[in-house]
Amino acid sequence: MAALSYVFGVERSVLGQPWRWRADLSAGAAIAQAHGLPEAVGLVLAGRGAEVEAVGRLIKPTLRDWLPDPSIFKDMDRAAERLADAVRRQEPIVVFGDYDVDGATSTALLVRLLRAVGGVASFYIPDRMTEGYGPNVAAMTAIAQAGAKVVVTVDCGTQSFEPLAAAKAAGLDVLVVDHHKAGWALPEAFAVVNPNRLDDDAGTEYGHLAAVGVCFLLAVAINRVLRLSGWYAKGRPEPDLMGMLDIVALGTVADVVALTGLNRVFVAQGLKVMARRGNIGLATLCDVSRMDRAPTSGDLGFQLGPRINAGGRVGRSDLGTRLLISEQPGEARQIAEELDRLNAERKALEALTLDQALLVAPEADPVVVASGDGWHAGVIGIVASRLKEKYGRPAVVIGVDGTVGKGSGRSVPGVDLGAAVLAAKDEGLLAAGGGHAMAAGLTIEAGKVADFRAFLCERLGEDVAASMDGRALKLDAALAPGGVTPELGEQLDQAGPYGTGWPNPKVAVGPVNVVKCDIVGQDHVRVILSGKDGARIKAMAFRHGNTELGLALAGAGRRPLYVAGRICIDHWTGAPRAELHLDDAAWADGLG
Repeated sequence: MAALSYVFGVERSVLGQPWRWRADLSAGAAIAQAHGLPEAVGLVLAGRGAEVEAVGRLIKPTLRDWLPDPSIFKDMDRAAERLADAVRRQEPIVVFGDYDVDGATSTALLVRLLRAVGGVASFYIPDRMTEGYGPNVAAMTAIAQAGAKVVVTVDCGTQSFEPLAAAKAAGLDVLVVDHHKAGWALPEAFAVVNPNRLDDDAGTEYGHLAAVGVCFLLAVAINRVLRLSGWYAKGRPEPDLMGMLDIVALGTVADVVALTGLNRVFVAQGLKVMARRGNIGLATLCDVSRMDRAPTSGDLGFQLGPRINAGGRVGRSDLGTRLLISEQPGEARQIAEELDRLNAERKALEALTLDQALLVAPEADPVVVASGDGWHAGVIGIVASRLKEKYGRPAVVIGVDGTVGKGSGRSVPGVDLGAAVLAAKDEGLLAAGGGHAMAAGLTIEAGKVADFRAFLCERLGEDVAASMDGRALKLDAALAPGGVTPELGEQLDQAGPYGTGWPNPKVAVGPVNVVKCDIVGQDHVRVILSGKDGARIKAMAFRHGNTELGLALAGAGRRPLYVAGRICIDHWTGAPRAELHLDDAAWADGLG
């Protein structure tokens, strides 16, 4: 079958992987013909599992087609009724969020919504270094003493048994709105809204939502309760829920959840809203990031998200939330510039920690666990991502301060790291821990790190091996060099937005020769490629200066290559130009 053949005959590339078609070529042609789409777009959709009859819903996703009735989730109606009642009674509501982008966007969404409908809402973001992740007893007690009646924990709370018991004892009604893995035991809370509750069969289909997506469904439910109770009958305007999708899109992409199903709608529609620049904080952050065009999904993940995150990582944890709810241009500019500065500081800390982690990482293990004294808790998650990318396996990075370690992990498709961390906690190896399939956080005694590493390797070893055995570079098209054009890049954008679970299209190109090769920035390889058809292509291989790919490009000489990667459009030079961001290469002379 065509889907099983090797692209350009590459059975083993310079990075040691076969090149395979992502889709059956006939399935892509059928989609293209049925919907009047370019053949390349048909191949992209087929390669992501699209059925011919469902393409319309996928290529132009709308809330009308994809939004479920929020009432299908356990405790959703109970949470919505309690918050609507608090709005009507003017009871103080505190939204307690996490310090990452999903937490900041979730917090901002609910604060904006509750204030828009006339509620009394404030927020609390814990300090990463002094308080750690999630609710804590001291914070819950202080919130109650300050007069709050209702607390909504967002992107946290599912595993916060002791703090929520203390909150209940202090007279708080706590509503948990989360998406992290849950066990059969749930904390003492007025409501726990989480599609990953083990007893929520109806919500299982939506377990891929980020916390901000769950918060949007709660916002829809709150609005419905208020409307049916006549809250808007006295001239009060209804909130613009669609106008808040820019925040939802940012949190969804930045939390690296799958861009399938409802998440595709959130991102596709949210990008349109963001392009209108209605949120002062987001618009200002785009300006500070030197983004003078409509943002893409990639911009959310690599430009805006890291800056929002920077406050929680190396600065003030509440900066991201403050920016997203700001209504004052001067305040927004000040916060955005501070986040930009902190992001630069974060990059320097990340580079230093990564260098140290590479020296101690046991790269032969099925799960790479690296730990070190004094590693900054704000960058260990990013360093875990870098180790995962380098070794192609799950990675956990632990920064030890005295006798306590704080860890963060990132996983690969097919390996549920969050469930493994919960299991390690149940085994007594961790003081705290939780997460989802692709990411997790934990607290551990320094003396238990070796046992924890052994536990992960034993529990996940078979899953990691299966993941690696089936690994291949999946490609959507094979092109001559002259086929890499801005027009093709724009066509492929029709099948977006792209991200985790709906990967960017990748193409194979060749044969080509390397005309020029040099190292730029932090270990990035820049090359100019030429083909027999006379076309020249600019290409980049990011962070590949010392890998087999970088060495092959630098030492190619006159040997022809096939290259594979993603077509990107460069807008910086005026007229749009297509370039390749490389993932791999293979020798085209059959001698490799």
